[in-house]
Amino acid sequence: MNFATMRLNMTVSKTHFKIATKLLEHRLRLGLTQAEVAKRAGMHSNSYAKIERSDRGATIDTLEKIVKAMDIKSSEVLPF
Repeated sequence: MNFATMRLNMTVSKTHFKIATKLLEHRLRLGLTQAEVAKRAGMHSNSYAKIERSDRGATIDTLEKIVKAMDIKSSEVLPF
């Protein structure tokens, strides 16, 4: 069982998982740490980490701050 499958088996919605995966992919592509994204988004690094791990969902307002912090479009993260 790979890591992605293990994460899906948790009590996480598929939408939250997809968003978290996209955030992780973009953050790594940009060479940023979780702390750097969180600081740019004006949030605590633990809060951002929980969103990226799918431990917690993010509000639309929070997602807006995160995508702006990474200078990406929301359509690059939202799976719908």
